[in-house]
Amino acid sequence: MEHKLLGIDIGGTKCAVIIGKIDENSRIEIVGKLSFPTETPKGFEYTISRVFETTDELLAQCGLTTDEISAIGISCGGPLDSKQGLVMSPPNLPGWDNIPITALFEKKYGVRTALQNDANACALAEWKYGAAQGAENAVFLTFGTGMGSGLILNGQLYTGTNDMAGEVGHIRLEQTGPVGYGKAGSFEGFCSGGGIAQLAQTKALEKLQMGENVSFCESFNHLNQISAKSVAEAAFAGDSLAIEIYRICGNYLGKALAILIDVLNPEVIVLGSIYVRAQSLIEPEMRKVILHECVSHSHRVCRIVPAGLGESIGDYAALSVAVYLIIE
Repeated sequence: MEHKLLGIDIGGTKCAVIIGKIDENSRIEIVGKLSFPTETPKGFEYTISRVFETTDELLAQCGLTTDEISAIGISCGGPLDSKQGLVMSPPNLPGWDNIPITALFEKKYGVRTALQNDANACALAEWKYGAAQGAENAVFLTFGTGMGSGLILNGQLYTGTNDMAGEVGHIRLEQTGPVGYGKAGSFEGFCSGGGIAQLAQTKALEKLQMGENVSFCESFNHLNQISAKSVAEAAFAGDSLAIEIYRICGNYLGKALAILIDVLNPEVIVLGSIYVRAQSLIEPEMRKVILHECVSHSHRVCRIVPAGLGESIGDYAALSVAVYLIIE
């Protein structure tokens, strides 16, 4: 039996509405998509009204009614309560305080609706349709602006006692270092877009103060313009300092992955965003550290791979939340 699904991807920068369909083998096809800028200063009520308008527009474009939609899946940054369907003050969505978002969608459209944080939603997507297909135990790491994770354990999404499982970015790896997730020296501090930029700013400042040139930073006035992307571009061009920054990132990624492998014993760890784009800069040091740190029996059975869904992962993530609602 074919199911038609609605996916809602809510982010601090943009929101997207996606319609997809799955067949009896749970293969998914994206039928249509519309998106718009979030405009966070205008608040929750403005954004949710735009989401509803965009949903209605996309349904009309695809010639569908809500009676034909089997389930709605919502992917949104946390913290949230997936069991009660509440969005609880995400930092990238100011004013979204204890919003009963699943109830709002069910009231408007009369369709079963489920909510997951974006890391969990992406874990579902990679597990069902991406690089973790077929695994019983898998870890997905966002490795983008921040470092969050989604956990598939014993063939099920694991969310913990109050939906806070997988907050690996908060793990402290050093007493000092780049700040991520409100903690200096954290996993997110060393392995995220913001953390890499902080590390690069520190290294560039050291060089500039010694009168040395830095290819990815012209002067002291440009320190705040350094980004993970600009450092990666310099590294790919052969800049030794940029290469060293990504080597450091790989070192701490290896330390954190070794902990996850030893504790969770997964079959596969899927790494998103920055790892997909800069794998060759990160992987050699990461694997060297894992080999040294891990229990060999656990390391041997764990694959570490880049995410398989590419730029479409957000679309698949929202739809996967709806799929999981049907098959759960």
